[in-house]
Amino acid sequence: MANYQHIIFDLGGVLINLDYGKTNDAFINLGFPHFDHMFSQFTADRFFEKLETGQIDTETFYKVIMAIGKPGLTREEVRDAWNAMLLDFRKESLGYLRKLQSKYTIYLLSNTNAIHLEAVEHIYAKQFGIGSLNDFFTKAWYSHLIGYRKPHADTYSFVLQDAGIEAENTLFIDDTAPNIETARQLGFHTHLLLKGEKIEDLGLL
Repeated sequence: MANYQHIIFDLGGVLINLDYGKTNDAFINLGFPHFDHMFSQFTADRFFEKLETGQIDTETFYKVIMAIGKPGLTREEVRDAWNAMLLDFRKESLGYLRKLQSKYTIYLLSNTNAIHLEAVEHIYAKQFGIGSLNDFFTKAWYSHLIGYRKPHADTYSFVLQDAGIEAENTLFIDDTAPNIETARQLGFHTHLLLKGEKIEDLGLL
């Protein structure tokens, strides 16, 4: 029997499908031949780290990218390239969240930014028509709104304090190993969601 009462879920690669390659390819076409060194599932350089912790705003992001990319770049091209990685929600996984609500307090912790969050909300509305992703969770923490980003330990300390829960009573599920490792070191129960694995396969009920 599980000895935790709370579950914190990652978003990308756990509840919504991602393809980082699509954004990488799109930015190569915009004049960034080594974009994967700047941003990927495992990497965020200082500029993207600032974007995803709310230290720079959307307007600054567009201005910087348009200034250093190929001549004549538009905001729409940058937005579409940046959002290209966002695919569709895992419908069965969201349905499973509803079942988990009867047994656990469930939360969301996502590294993201204002542009992606707007796109995610649009994808959700287009796919399901009503409601909001946030409806599934007691609390949802988005990195650009809280000022912290995984895998930094301060991120996990913040959410524990904000939720009033303890790591030893909490399962953390993420698809990125460094995020899992920090959580494990801080005393969380953890599960690294592997490629092809779904949360409904984990036997949480």
